[in-house]
Formats: sequence, C-alpha cells, structure tokens
Amino acid sequence: MKQGPTEGVIEVSKYLVRATYTAEGVRGLQKKGGTARVEAVRNAVAKLGGEVESFYFAFGDYDTYVVVDLPDNASAASLGLAVSGSGGARTGTVVLLTPAEVDEAVSKEFDYRAPGD
Repeated sequence: MKQGPTEGVIEVSKYLVRATYTAEGVRGLQKKGGTARVEAVRNAVAKLGGEVESFYFAFGDYDTYVVVDLPDNASAASLGLAVSGSGGARTGTVVLLTPAEVDEAVSKEFDYRAPGD
C-alpha cells in the first residue's frame, strides 16, 4: 500500500482481472452458481490482503471482469497464477492507474531517443 497525497489516506493498487472459463470451469459454475464463484474470489483476495471492488459476469471475449484492490503486484500475480493454475479459467491482469499516478508519470523528465533516431 502506498501513502496517498493526502496525509493519512492510504491508496491501494487496483487491478482488473479478466477471466475466461474453461469447459471445466463452466461445469463448476453451472453446478454451484455465480454467487458461489464471487464468494470464492472474495475469500482468495482477502487472504492476499485485498478486497474485491466489483465482480461482473459478461458475454464476449471474457466471462468475468473483476476489479480488486491488492497490496502489490506480487499479490496480483499470485492471484492470477492460482486461478489459471486451477484449470478452471485463464486470466489476464491489468494494472489500473489513478489520475494522480498518470500526472506523476507525465511529470517525469528524461532523455529518450526513438528507434532509428
């Protein structure tokens, strides 16, 4: 967790975890339902010191979109590896940045030479 710009405010890292169920994962979902899946994810995230902000099932390329707060990138990687390693789903994790983090990024000055320059 990072100390935020306001004294006493702690910001956590946010991640978007997208998952696509395998045939095995779909069978498990059909057997126990969506609410049980959400609770399983909430429990796993809590054990990593985080919290689920939102969880949605969807049509399309991904079956679920989950926004989680986690202490660090290692925790996010651990979650993705555990879910993908279970065989029930394939995951992809996106690190989400706050507007303040983007402000900090664009304020950094350094020299960069484009390829071919």
